Amino acid sequence: MKREELADLTVFLAVAEQGSFTRAAAHLGISQSAVSHTMRRLEASLGFRLLNRNSRSVSTTEMGDKLLASLRPNLGQIENRIEELRSLRGTPSGLVRITTSATAARTILWPVIRDLVRDYPDIQIEVNTNPALSDLAEGRFDCALRLAEGVPPDMIAVPVTGPLQMAAVGSPAYFAARGVPLHPRDLDGHACLNMRFGPNAPIYDWEFEKAGETLVRKVNGPFTFNDADFCVQAAREGYGIAFVGLPEVQPDLDTGKLQRVLADWCDPFEGFHLCYSSRRQMSSAFRLLVDRLRHRPT
Repeated sequence: MKREELADLTVFLAVAEQGSFTRAAAHLGISQSAVSHTMRRLEASLGFRLLNRNSRSVSTTEMGDKLLASLRPNLGQIENRIEELRSLRGTPSGLVRITTSATAARTILWPVIRDLVRDYPDIQIEVNTNPALSDLAEGRFDCALRLAEGVPPDMIAVPVTGPLQMAAVGSPAYFAARGVPLHPRDLDGHACLNMRFGPNAPIYDWEFEKAGETLVRKVNGPFTFNDADFCVQAAREGYGIAFVGLPEVQPDLDTGKLQRVLADWCDPFEGFHLCYSSRRQMSSAFRLLVDRLRHRPT
């Protein structure tokens, strides 16, 4: 492989992960025209198209997907080792402030940051679990961990999970007493455990999708929470149906404490991204956090 092709593959990986030439350019610190030129050169060299382009987005072709599957683990390991070696020139230190949901903090962020501060004791991590989508600049946060749909368009977004699914769950005793909903419309006759993501935010509408058909349901029930853990606890105790991320309730489904319904109406959707401003200067501590989240085991 030619040396320039290896550099070009790094640009391709950035475009594929960012889903945009503009965001890839900001991520790499080069111009958008340089990214476009690099991709044309790489595709000409390989003899096949890697990207589908339109006015709004960029996606990988079938050949691009196959190349990406090989590139991600190998280039990721190389980048990770290089960053670790760079850090040996000095001791990474400083405070990194992150805003996210309590669920994402517990299931995604905590396994990464606990190892990071163990390896680099001079790094400090502050985690804010306000369920509202806090403004990074206003809250003086360095970054946010958010679902793809909640990432502002002007932010750099690094995928840190694969696709996710929602799950409607309740206790076996609840369904024995109230019946099992077979369609989202059946929820009108059930007690549903609501969520509100912020003190002034509207109650979250439950969104279902099946074979391209989308249904949005306003549900009612005895409780409204701002933390999914409370919804799950109430569902375990038979107070109604909770609608939360599947990973949050998988252990209870495995043990039979909870029962899943409407699974065929819960298509996968794009998962969590770490997002941050393209204008921020990356400290060594923040760079290490981004790198470890990007290459976290899944």
